[in-house]
Amino acid sequence: QVQLVESGGGSVQAGGSLRLSCEASGYTKTRDYCMAWFREVPGKEREGLATISRSGSTLYADSVKGRFTISRDNTKNTLYLQMNSLEVEDTAMYYCAFRYGLYCTIRRYEYNNWGQGTQVTVSS
Repeated sequence: QVQLVESGGGSVQAGGSLRLSCEASGYTKTRDYCMAWFREVPGKEREGLATISRSGSTLYADSVKGRFTISRDNTKNTLYLQMNSLEVEDTAMYYCAFRYGLYCTIRRYEYNNWGQGTQVTVSS
């Protein structure tokens, strides 16, 4: 059973930075897998932001490309999302997600393991 625990959310002013973490456990490292970050605002669909494959390939949504960076520390089994130049519109609940597979996307229906989320609030 894959377990994901996010942390690092909080309140920040526009233009600031935050780094989210997601500690993962219970997965088989020798299998191909994808880890990703999503966010959700009440009343809107969960939005895919970035994904990273087992080999380290990354993919970003246009809305965060150039501002957010996804990375992973395999020694700590932890996924990160470095968020810079934050905007008020980035306010949301942020989730990490995991699935086994070779081709990684940011389509939410492809992921079957989710963390509990961490809230990010950006004020003007």
